[in-house]
Amino acid sequence: MWSMECWGVLSTIAAACLLGVVVSQTTAPTMVPAVMNTTFIENVTATTRVSETTTVSENVTVTTPMILSTTSPGCSALNTSTCETCVPGSYSDNDTLLCSCCHEPGLCLFAGACLPCSRGFFQPLAGQQRCQPCSQGFYTNFTGSLMCQSCSPGSYSNNTGSDSCRSCSPGFYTSQQNATSCSPCQQGTFCNSSSCALCQICPAGTESLQPAAKECTPCRPGMHKAPRQSMCQICSSGFFQIRWGQETCNLCPENHYCPSPDVNPILCPGDAFCPEGSTAPGYCMETFFRKAGEECELAPVTIALLVIGGGVALLFVILLVLRRRRDTDGELSLVRQPLLRKERPQGRYYGIPCDAEPVYAGW
Repeated sequence: MWSMECWGVLSTIAAACLLGVVVSQTTAPTMVPAVMNTTFIENVTATTRVSETTTVSENVTVTTPMILSTTSPGCSALNTSTCETCVPGSYSDNDTLLCSCCHEPGLCLFAGACLPCSRGFFQPLAGQQRCQPCSQGFYTNFTGSLMCQSCSPGSYSNNTGSDSCRSCSPGFYTSQQNATSCSPCQQGTFCNSSSCALCQICPAGTESLQPAAKECTPCRPGMHKAPRQSMCQICSSGFFQIRWGQETCNLCPENHYCPSPDVNPILCPGDAFCPEGSTAPGYCMETFFRKAGEECELAPVTIALLVIGGGVALLFVILLVLRRRRDTDGELSLVRQPLLRKERPQGRYYGIPCDAEPVYAGW
């Protein structure tokens, strides 16, 4: 009887041990996949923490942390034969278990384990370990970029790895793509808003005297500016303009004169001439001329002086002719006059008076 009871106890113990072995053999191979399917892997340098969730009852949940090393025991639990190349726009992070266990760089256990390029970075090639920053003048504003975009005209980027472009401030512009800076508007132009691709010429009657102008100022009195001119111009001689911000100047009217382009025309004096465009009144020569309507005429004293002067000139000519005539007559009389005899002293020479004509003997 006692032997039968002992045999029954031994049989029960043997059956329990056998059942434990069977259960352990059937559940051990499925532990790692179960952990992989219920784990959250964080990026660490040496180890990876795995949190396994175990349900104790319907209302109580217990989380038991597990540490998987990145050394061969941890990687041996993964199937690294299925490592995939990271697609363009992403890269492999060697700080994660899913990528560091792959034997070649640029690979991860599956494509979803690769990290996308951050904003401001890009990668056009597959299987890369890092992304490249966008150059100056370029940007990308989303993750996983294959290439960077150029900054549009009116914007710029002066840093590498930019995820956006900056707009040009009012008074500045850039007409180029992928610009790294904005230029100030030149004199005579303006920009009153941001993101200007070109500066505008100031409207007619206005100007900008300083660079980087946000607005234009009206031309001062005495000046004007046509629509296509860049700066205000002084009114020409004989023109005037007394108002601000004008496109043209006015011609000085008749019977007025305009000594300065920024004053009203001045009425011409009664004894002066002021045609259109006069800058000063014109007078007849005093004493000799006088104003007669719209012309100057000789004054009476001028006429008397001219008559007297003409008479004196005529008399002078007559006297000159008479003197010339007298001189001519004198010259003719000298030509016609016989030779004068040479005077000799009274006396006799050889019994002949000295003043007697010579007598020839005939031989």
